[in-house]
Amino acid sequence: MKFRPLHDRVVVKRIEGEEKTKGGIIIPDTAKEKPQEGEVIAVGSGARDENGKLVPLDVKKGDRVLFGKWSGTEVKIDGQELLIMKESDIMGVVG
Repeated sequence: MKFRPLHDRVVVKRIEGEEKTKGGIIIPDTAKEKPQEGEVIAVGSGARDENGKLVPLDVKKGDRVLFGKWSGTEVKIDGQELLIMKESDIMGVVG
């Protein structure tokens, strides 16, 4: 299935965190926190300003981004767990 987000929404795939701590301790799945870093899979066309002019998004497909812990809505598309969020939920681009 092909999915295209609307307006200022972005589809993000979480990037899994480390399995071990720096000291070598293995972290079990039950103790892991959900990663707050992801890769942008798709972006909408942009939001409209007060005058109706289209304002394009700052992020693009392939960007690595940081987002808030409770940001976005979790969905499953073609067996992949993804997040759909507004661009304003993204805190910044990594790299």
